[in-house]
Amino acid sequence: MTAGERIMLLRSDRGYTREQLAGLADISEKFLYEIEMGKKGFSAITLLNLSRALEVSLDYIMTGTGSRKYEDEIVATLEKFKPNSLEMVDRLLKTAYELSQI
Repeated sequence: MTAGERIMLLRSDRGYTREQLAGLADISEKFLYEIEMGKKGFSAITLLNLSRALEVSLDYIMTGTGSRKYEDEIVATLEKFKPNSLEMVDRLLKTAYELSQI
């Protein structure tokens, strides 16, 4: 998968339109389209703006590896729970997610 394809997938996962993400990254919608389609490259500043807007690391956009923002902190917190309580934590997280969608 190319960096542009990852950006398009992340944009879609977050529910952003191309116009919304372009605004957050301070680039034009047309330029974002060209990045996503692999027609144009981009500068380090544009990469940084996109990674911040999408809440992922720079290496995640470029290589598909690395972590999404907050992933390490969330995993560290989950590891503090006893195994027998993880089912309850999972239910709480799902409930919190559903409430956030209202």
